[in-house]
Amino acid sequence: MNPQIATIACVVGIMVLFFMDRDASARTSKALWIPLVWMLIIGSRGVTLWFQTEPSLNLTARYTTESPIDAAVYGVLIAAGVLILNSRSKQVKSFLQVNLPLLLFFSYCAISILWADSPFISLKRWIKAVGDIVMVLVVVTDPDPRAAAKRFLCRAGFVLLPLSVLLIKYYPSLGTFWDEGNHITLYNGVTTQKNGLGQICMVFGLGSLWSFLSALEEPGMRRRAERLFAHGVILLTAMLLILKADSMTSLSCLLLAGTVMILSTRQWVAKRTGGVQALIAGAIVLPLFAVFIDSAGLLLQVLGRTPTLTGRTSIWRAVLSLNTNPLVGTGFESFWLGGRLQTIWALTAPGIQEAHNGYLEVYLNLGIIGVCLLGGLIVTGYANAYSVFRRDPSEGSFRLAIVTAGVIYGLTEAGFRMMSPIWMAFLLAISVAPLSVQSWQYQQASVLPLTRGLPRKQVRILQ
Repeated sequence: MNPQIATIACVVGIMVLFFMDRDASARTSKALWIPLVWMLIIGSRGVTLWFQTEPSLNLTARYTTESPIDAAVYGVLIAAGVLILNSRSKQVKSFLQVNLPLLLFFSYCAISILWADSPFISLKRWIKAVGDIVMVLVVVTDPDPRAAAKRFLCRAGFVLLPLSVLLIKYYPSLGTFWDEGNHITLYNGVTTQKNGLGQICMVFGLGSLWSFLSALEEPGMRRRAERLFAHGVILLTAMLLILKADSMTSLSCLLLAGTVMILSTRQWVAKRTGGVQALIAGAIVLPLFAVFIDSAGLLLQVLGRTPTLTGRTSIWRAVLSLNTNPLVGTGFESFWLGGRLQTIWALTAPGIQEAHNGYLEVYLNLGIIGVCLLGGLIVTGYANAYSVFRRDPSEGSFRLAIVTAGVIYGLTEAGFRMMSPIWMAFLLAISVAPLSVQSWQYQQASVLPLTRGLPRKQVRILQ
């Protein structure tokens, strides 16, 4: 097929997916487009890379220099999000009050700028990290946060996954790259590297699985068949793209977290004391055993990986050999700068910019204090997700699945790094919705069963 025709077909297909997933009863605000655009950018590549206007820089400069165009785009989105939140000040205040571990973690990140090698670069990165929180707040303070979270994740998947297929097949100069070391073609789609493609497939695949299961469990849902088809297509696309990218971490997370989402709502699991907790513990212990305990590497061999985890173990040894401050680290997002970057490249390979372990990444930048705060965030986040599960098994199972995926993904990738799709999804999953929004949801839950089939004018009167 001609690339131009394929592009038109892809755009039409994306529009069809949006149309099939429409839901007039979901009262989400138009402000949801702001975090959606943010996710589309961090889930793919920067504006300058899309238009290929980024100046030619050496490897070291790429990690310290930011395009003013990209900075301006992020700044505009953050400013727009802040303006929206200004009109929702009561919900924002309530959110901050009930999400203190999250506030404490980001506050410590800000304090760590004081001892960073380059405080200005660290400050810029922290501001963009706060942008993640702003976008999450726009979603969770929406009039219907449950529907907003679904639309936020599913719409991003409707755009990025079909575009990845298009770029890989018809624009290989953008969707693939040649690995000089191994002499093979790697597939990155809309992202800049294969693990990035795997990550968006994992996150948006889980988002579509949530919507698919919700439609499957509601026989009376309007346009149910259309929604099942749309999310079934995205699920299939996510699986095929992960296999194409050969991203085993993302594939494992999608399968294990997807299993948690599916089985946690089954009565034979949910009714047993500790059944859900045992299911999640099993999903986490399995990869832990494969990565750190199974010295023979039998499970890794099944996934087509060596006991060195494709060189990750040598990276772990290299970064730990630098003997950073064990208590407070090098400062927020500061480890991969200056002389340390060159030293790591000399010990491993040029171009590496992450420790390929989320917990180790946090330790290098924020020290033991940062790891402890992250641990507190995970524990309280799990408790929040489980609390939602007891009240709403559908939404709760999705939250538990994302927490599970985040914990597992961090074992071999920098999953807790700011401005990444898995980090955004993780923040959504662990956040407690403001009380005023929860009250609105309760009101809607009590009114909606009475409004099915009524004209919109009467529905507004009841609400």
